[in-house]
Amino acid sequence: MDKLLITIGGVGLTGADVALGLLVLTLVAVLVVARRSAQSNAVLREQTAAAAERQRELDDKIALLLQSQAQFTGRMSQIGESLESRQSNLARMLNERMDGLGTRLGDGLTANLKNTHENLSKLHERLAVIDEAQKRLGDLTTEMLSLKDVLSNKQTRGAFGQGRMEAIVKDALPIGAYEFQATLANGKRPDCLIRLPGDDRPLVVDAKFPLEAFTAFREAQGEEARGLAGRRIRNDIGIHIKDVADKYLIPGATQDLAILFVPAESIYADLQEHFEDLVQAAHRRRVLIVSPSLLTMAIQVMQAIVRDAKMREQAHMIQDEVRKLLEDVGRLKERVGKLDTHFRQAQDDVGQITTSADKILKRGERIDAMDFQPVAGTAEREALPPAQGRPAA
Repeated sequence: MDKLLITIGGVGLTGADVALGLLVLTLVAVLVVARRSAQSNAVLREQTAAAAERQRELDDKIALLLQSQAQFTGRMSQIGESLESRQSNLARMLNERMDGLGTRLGDGLTANLKNTHENLSKLHERLAVIDEAQKRLGDLTTEMLSLKDVLSNKQTRGAFGQGRMEAIVKDALPIGAYEFQATLANGKRPDCLIRLPGDDRPLVVDAKFPLEAFTAFREAQGEEARGLAGRRIRNDIGIHIKDVADKYLIPGATQDLAILFVPAESIYADLQEHFEDLVQAAHRRRVLIVSPSLLTMAIQVMQAIVRDAKMREQAHMIQDEVRKLLEDVGRLKERVGKLDTHFRQAQDDVGQITTSADKILKRGERIDAMDFQPVAGTAEREALPPAQGRPAA
């Protein structure tokens, strides 16, 4: 018996068993290798066939590619020739257009230079105008500051309102229809009296107006300050309206209505918008509050009234002149009738004279037509010259 060499899982293996196992494993390995070699050969043959097919397709594609390349080369040569021709044409056109563009650009630059010069000249003129306007604006600013100083002072503000009112009145009414700072029957001196035709009672215009309360009302910050300024306005304006009504409305001496002039449209607008009760109170006291534009309208109405009154005054004089003119025309008609009578009498006399002349002419013609024989010796006596001292026969 052979000796045990290996025991695996309780089974003992001898040297013959091991050799037999190794032989079997060798045969199996050979078979596996042979199978794999056969498979590898088949795969190689398939790969070789596929490679040959791919090589054939690649050769066909290369041939097509070479053919396409030849066609492409021909087309490229044609395209190159066409591009060269077009490039030459394009260069020629570009040269022509560049020449034209250069000419137009030169003309345009010349025109632009001329326009620029003109614009610069106009700009200098406008700058001069702007400088002048700036100077005027500076002067206006100075005047506005002066105006602010004027309005901040009661006396100068009153003079300002008086001046505006006087300018409006003087521009529209003739001299004699108004009077400034005149004295009324009660000794008061209003700013202006306007005398309407047909009525001896003058219309009073007052140009003084309290402004501090309105300034405080506009500059008020908050409802409380605005309310205080509003109450101050009502107090000041109410007192001023009462003073105008008491001083300048004199029954039988002045008109039943007085005008209170407000020298600014903005203040008048504030009165109408926020203080309607003051306007109504003024109406009840027969005091009319007017702005510069409303005073101008009222003065123009008064101007029309004055013009109509003067026309009515002149109407009687016109009627007298027309009456005298009619009398002169009547006398002229009478004298023309007498002259016509003289003309008719002269015409009759001329007709009679013409008739007498015609009769004389006809008689002379009849006498001339008679045939008379000359008496003997008459011809000799006619031929002899007349004796001196004796008239001719």
